[in-house]
Amino acid sequence: MSDTAKGYLTTHVLDTARGRPAGDLRIELYRLEGGTRLRLADVKTNADGRCDAPLLEGDDFTAGVYELLFHAGDYLRAGLTSGLRAGEASKGHFLDRIPLQFTVDAPCEHYHVPLLLSPYSYSTYRGS
Repeated sequence: MSDTAKGYLTTHVLDTARGRPAGDLRIELYRLEGGTRLRLADVKTNADGRCDAPLLEGDDFTAGVYELLFHAGDYLRAGLTSGLRAGEASKGHFLDRIPLQFTVDAPCEHYHVPLLLSPYSYSTYRGS
């Protein structure tokens, strides 16, 4: 990729327990610099489990350390209680907020950080 190319940051959340995208899940994006934590974005996923636009792109997407904070507990509580009959107890969940810290060292590239989520575990990777 050329030095003038601009990269961007995206994410995607999949609810692996239900086998579907995790829509309406809140995500915050921070840039970490020393002891400073600067919030850059506060978004919710759409019905496809994606954000409607890149979280960062162009000149705003620079080398450094970032954190995606997934508000999984809110999503899981909402999903676990929907569809229950009156008086039926909701099943618990283990996860609440999931912070993923990662380093961008080539801001001219696409960084895709998906989250595969269930009530008791998650996984992530650098996708394409």
